[in-house]
Amino acid sequence: MQSFRFAWVSCLLLLGLWTSNAQECGQPPLQSRIVGGYDAGIGHWPWQVDIQSSTGHVCGGSLIAENWVLSAAHCFPNPADTAQYMIYAGRLQLNGWNPHETSHRINRIVVPYGYTDPQLGQDIALVELASPVKWSDHVQPVCLPNSDVSFPGGTMCTITGWGDIRDGVSLQGVGTLQQVQVPIIDQAACQDMFQIQATEQVNIRFDMLCAGFQQGGKDSCQGDSGGPLVCQTSGGIWLQVGIVSFGLGCAQPNRPGVYARVSAFSNFIQSNVKGLQLRGAADHNWTGWLIVLTRTVIVLTMAQLLR
Repeated sequence: MQSFRFAWVSCLLLLGLWTSNAQECGQPPLQSRIVGGYDAGIGHWPWQVDIQSSTGHVCGGSLIAENWVLSAAHCFPNPADTAQYMIYAGRLQLNGWNPHETSHRINRIVVPYGYTDPQLGQDIALVELASPVKWSDHVQPVCLPNSDVSFPGGTMCTITGWGDIRDGVSLQGVGTLQQVQVPIIDQAACQDMFQIQATEQVNIRFDMLCAGFQQGGKDSCQGDSGGPLVCQTSGGIWLQVGIVSFGLGCAQPNRPGVYARVSAFSNFIQSNVKGLQLRGAADHNWTGWLIVLTRTVIVLTMAQLLR
């Protein structure tokens, strides 16, 4: 009987340890074209979702909670019309087989009051799913930054999406999710770039950020809209700092991609997604260790009671 109890307690302990990471944000369990990008591996970006309408792929987005997706407002010209959209989680290929994929209808779409155009800011949408996702190695949430988070110019971050691989050229073949690294560009430097041989006035507002190379070559493009720009913190977690918003062409010199600055919308996000924890740039993911510790204490207490 004593050995049976020991085995039972050991199984519970191992189960607690194994499941403790299931809902941690910003840590892809499986991680060891966008213009200039390359194929992502399965499970490398488990928060990425594909937003489809009756006409096919529309935008990207990212899971931030089991029933909430973060995307761009311009992806939803009529936020009240939710019936035409389907969201796919756990998807790697647009046109191939995705064994870990789940599909979800939309319950509602929330955009900031007064939003009109991405170049005027407020290009963020919170999409509530009609059915929650189930966390797994292939479906995980990304972490979101608090209002104080700011990554300096030159910080290398990653864009992911199924958008065009260059102006007017869509992703070919099975359509594997693309990823590319680009540096954050200081706001003033970005504004200066858009002044060079300007044919269209672009104002980089407080709720925007820029990322890319001055010489061009690597960038987000049409179809990547709403998708995440993520940076890894010193604590090892991935924070979504930007939402693909707009650009003048794709990967052109002095025309970096412009993103909605997620940290500028912390109040908007928390007022709609109740209980969501925002992170600092230096945060370590202590949540998982606390869960492990709590479950371990419970299991050991049960073992004492069974003696």
